[in-house]
Amino acid sequence: MTIREDFLATARIALELMRHQRVSENWDKPSALPEFGVSGLVGHIGYQVLPLPSMISSPVGDEPVVSLMEHYARANWTELEVDSDFHTRIRAGGEKIAAEGRDAVCDRFEQTLGELEKTLPGQDNRPVRMPHWGPWAVPLDEYLVSRLMEFVVHSDDLAVSVGLDTPEFPRHVNETVIDLLTRMSLNRHRAVDLVRAFSRKERAPQDITAF
Repeated sequence: MTIREDFLATARIALELMRHQRVSENWDKPSALPEFGVSGLVGHIGYQVLPLPSMISSPVGDEPVVSLMEHYARANWTELEVDSDFHTRIRAGGEKIAAEGRDAVCDRFEQTLGELEKTLPGQDNRPVRMPHWGPWAVPLDEYLVSRLMEFVVHSDDLAVSVGLDTPEFPRHVNETVIDLLTRMSLNRHRAVDLVRAFSRKERAPQDITAF
């Protein structure tokens, strides 16, 4: 499986969760995330797909191209508080998408995903960037790795929020996401703490979270 096939398959799994009746029933309720409603969380998951067609069809810019880990280091959002401007904008963006209603968000998501299933496999590994990033881009395939992480992490958030079992993702998707989260965690914790968390429960630290 390629990263692009993994992205498309993982998006389909997330969409199935978004369409669950329990999501509709809890649409206006708080989610498991601080300050985030279920509706806004669904909108945020939708945003992992919705901008991508325009991102890969836009002309390549002249901004520098950096690795995904360098992007995270520059963005530095993992160290920001929940009430920071960055996270406030993320929540507002999710709620703006969600204002269309659950079914409309899911329909847009599915329509966009169908378009990507046709265009993404043959796309060059060109640089892409989000509008709210700083003046840099990352290679498309590395960007898709970051979207896998968003799908897997936020699908768990959504499932917990509405009382459902978290969806099962393919093992290779989980391997990719766990690899990314581990590397992100190494930016915040000592390497020995991660080693102990994985190998020595008697010396495991309480926190090795990536963000």
